[in-house]
Amino acid sequence: MTRINTVITGTGSYVPSRIVKNSDFVKQVFFEKDQTAIEGDGEQIVNKFRDITGISERRWASGEQNTSDIAAIAAHEAIKQAGIDPESIDQIIVAHNFGDVFPDTIQTDVLPSLASRIKHKLNIQSPTCIPYDIIFGCPGWIQGIIQADAYIKSGLAKRCLVIGCDTLSRVIDVYDRDSMIFSDGAGAAIVEAVESDEPTGILSTAMVSHTNEEAYYLYLGKSNAPDSNPSTRYIKMHGRKIYEYSLSNVPAAMKVALDKSGLQVHDVKKVLIHQANEKMDEAIVQRFYKLYGIRRDVSDVMPMSIHQLGNSSVATVPTLYDMILKGQISNHRIYKGDLLLFASVGAGMNINAIAYRQ
Repeated sequence: MTRINTVITGTGSYVPSRIVKNSDFVKQVFFEKDQTAIEGDGEQIVNKFRDITGISERRWASGEQNTSDIAAIAAHEAIKQAGIDPESIDQIIVAHNFGDVFPDTIQTDVLPSLASRIKHKLNIQSPTCIPYDIIFGCPGWIQGIIQADAYIKSGLAKRCLVIGCDTLSRVIDVYDRDSMIFSDGAGAAIVEAVESDEPTGILSTAMVSHTNEEAYYLYLGKSNAPDSNPSTRYIKMHGRKIYEYSLSNVPAAMKVALDKSGLQVHDVKKVLIHQANEKMDEAIVQRFYKLYGIRRDVSDVMPMSIHQLGNSSVATVPTLYDMILKGQISNHRIYKGDLLLFASVGAGMNINAIAYRQ
């Protein structure tokens, strides 16, 4: 029996060329949230950061580039790979957190929406191509894919462009150690209806949100530096709380998505998880397998890009996926028919997961 599947038919990403290494932070003075100075040798601080997060370097956008610019580059690549006419796109769904942020100001700019800006940059003329943004924290791109799936399965759309993009280097507090985590990037995918006799593409999804105490685990706050302007706010996080929350809740959401697909954990070939923190991601995936009574080394199933690219929020998962498909991640390949799990956690706090047949 022929069925309509939601399938990713093209991907693209943009990784900025500017490399910022851990060594670039050795002479930086850091303060705690209570604005007391962090004592210790700069090299020791940086090395401890690398041991905890796995990050050795990150990518930052150049001064003349903004979030919508790098998103349009990734989108153009996805359109080209899918081999489609951009005028046939029904929706442009753009996940981000801060919009366009110009280098000389921390003020965010979302008027018009990034999706409208990107449609303009792509020179799409069709009035029935509807562009809009979603704010869902780091899981935003996966949420955009889930949303596109809903529109496609309902018959309201046949083809969507889903983009995840951020320039977090523009909203960091340089006096906060956590600022070393964040980076810039963009990833995109063409998602469309494909008829087949067998289920393929998006098989099942799961979503979770906790907004009591958890709502402000990531937030905008004043600089850690003494005598800083309290009216100027930067991205902040309660790292330990995020770590504990993620380990407690993400594996269960991944299990829900997999179980709904009707497939088995041994069928999973790759887990593409948000590149937030190497140790945290490893612990999440290990706990996912423990839910099935399995203890295993997850390095073969969990590709990582965080070591060189840092945490670019909504851009991490689509960028990782695109890089694997293009053979740019060592020792990891994705083949036709492989079962993938996409998963993410972030500000809100929000969690989502997708079981996907390549």
